[in-house]
Amino acid sequence: MIIELTHQYPRVLSIAGSDSGGGAGIQADLKTFAALGCFGMTAITAITAQNTCGVRAIHGVPPEMLRDQIDAVVDDIGVDAVKIGMLHSPEIVRTVAQAVARHALPHVVFDPVMVATSGAKLINDEAIGVLVAELFPRAAVITPNLDEAGLLVGQPLHTLQDMHQAAQTLLGMGARAVLVKGGHLPGDEVVDLLLATDAEPLWMQAPRIHSFNTHGTGCTLSSAIAAHLALGLTLAEAVQQARSFVRSALLAGASVKTGQGSGPLNHGFAPVVMRVKPFSAH
Repeated sequence: MIIELTHQYPRVLSIAGSDSGGGAGIQADLKTFAALGCFGMTAITAITAQNTCGVRAIHGVPPEMLRDQIDAVVDDIGVDAVKIGMLHSPEIVRTVAQAVARHALPHVVFDPVMVATSGAKLINDEAIGVLVAELFPRAAVITPNLDEAGLLVGQPLHTLQDMHQAAQTLLGMGARAVLVKGGHLPGDEVVDLLLATDAEPLWMQAPRIHSFNTHGTGCTLSSAIAAHLALGLTLAEAVQQARSFVRSALLAGASVKTGQGSGPLNHGFAPVVMRVKPFSAH
């Protein structure tokens, strides 16, 4: 009996660093893709030795190896959406930007991981310049937090007005859409702003969830946006659904102890069956 191949999975590629502790980076992305019914693939930019207490060491992957990972996945399996995370050097940024252009990769969600929780800068000025010039125009949306947005626009952000001004500035720097995450602002409400070149500002707010287990929140949000784009949602819908997923994962993991520091979210709080869609040769 011959089974006809008529369907395929929604395919999402994560280009990011590996977190040995499993809470962020590639590991969080794969858990998110699976929880939302998508087929996850990876191209690893760096290997880290880390746990819930912090990062002990980082080992960058050579640009040629990163390029080969991306090419291998795209040439054979194909990609419906992309999440880009940690890019630690100008050469790695260029390699990713060239791959996005070479393969015309769709629905690129870029989470510019630039500032550590401690406030330390994780990327040099040259890499930031390349990142803005090469990746901003190729991403469907960039998802900086307040510190990262502030670093990109050259001034700290303290108010909602600052967030809006920063988003406008980032659009002027070449981004097509910007999700500024306002979780670091004080207050009992968490406010995020989605601003795109062709749409009205979308302000989203919700009660703050108090939890020690917040490691990987940004990675999870950006990968959930990419997954929902792969499933066919609009950008605004994907962002709203991704925020809902992260909030539910935060709540589900708030009372769980994992390690001695900031633990992970509960990505598997309500997994769905792997989705399929009609096969397309494109």
